[in-house]
Amino acid sequence: MPINPKVAQDVWKDIGQSVQFTVLKFKDLPQADLHDAIVDFADRSQAIIRSLRIRDGQNDGSPSTLKVAFGFSNHAWDLLFPNSPKPKELEDFTGVKGPKYSMPATEGDLFFHIRANNQAVVFEAQTQFMKFLEDITEVVDSTQGFRYFEGRAIIGFIDGTEAPAPEDAADYAIIGDEDADFINGSYAFAQKWRHNMDFWNKMKTEHQEKAVGREKFSDLELEDEDKYENAHNVASKYEPNGEEQKIIRMNVPYSDPATGNTGTYFMGYARHWEVTKGMLTNMVDRSDFLLTFSELLSEQLFFIPSRDTLGQIADGEFN
Repeated sequence: MPINPKVAQDVWKDIGQSVQFTVLKFKDLPQADLHDAIVDFADRSQAIIRSLRIRDGQNDGSPSTLKVAFGFSNHAWDLLFPNSPKPKELEDFTGVKGPKYSMPATEGDLFFHIRANNQAVVFEAQTQFMKFLEDITEVVDSTQGFRYFEGRAIIGFIDGTEAPAPEDAADYAIIGDEDADFINGSYAFAQKWRHNMDFWNKMKTEHQEKAVGREKFSDLELEDEDKYENAHNVASKYEPNGEEQKIIRMNVPYSDPATGNTGTYFMGYARHWEVTKGMLTNMVDRSDFLLTFSELLSEQLFFIPSRDTLGQIADGEFN
């Protein structure tokens, strides 16, 4: 069975203008109660999305920009569906540790990545979803992201240059027949970075470029000899057997300027979790320069089921 992006959730499409990331954990409730609530939500969530896309229709006839991805951590899957198959690469992210820096794991059972051009639509989607989940969950993290100038990262560089072109993206983001029970699903890694912007902004542009590995204005990649050894685009590269592997990145800035809490929400979707995991491992092993002025606030792996799989959950086929 070939990949069919039409039945995948929104794991390979545009980043959006306004973005909401939400991580929830289950309350200490009987397993049957949690399972029944999720079965109900799997059905209702798709109706909510369809309704909001109608309400978000543009006056010029262009379609709604609402995109949603919803998924489960390994812990959540084992708790909810102990007697059912599980995606082959789904596991607990337990963190990665390098010689100087580490990426510690944080808790989380359910994950939402909601985006649209209209913040009101994002707000309404998350509000309606929570009506069915607030009694069984607690909020671990809730972060609002936004599109920065020219789609740049908050540190001023073009983001996502290394990601596959849109016409090729689905093959990198969506699980294929290598895991036929979960074809058209995806592995999502959510990671929240807080940057020391005072440190970064005091660096001269020349040094920033060496740290990232690209020219700041033009986005042209620097020659290897002009980069720092731990430049981000060197440290994050994953090349098993000499062949570079790619994922879909949908990073966006977030900020509360009054408190100075400013950073990047890294959102990586992949057909194979091992690719994202390899990138993270390389970043800590090579002491990626971004880690020198950043703190990691949350990170966990989630499986994003296809809409077909959500339909099976709604029909009670997973238990």
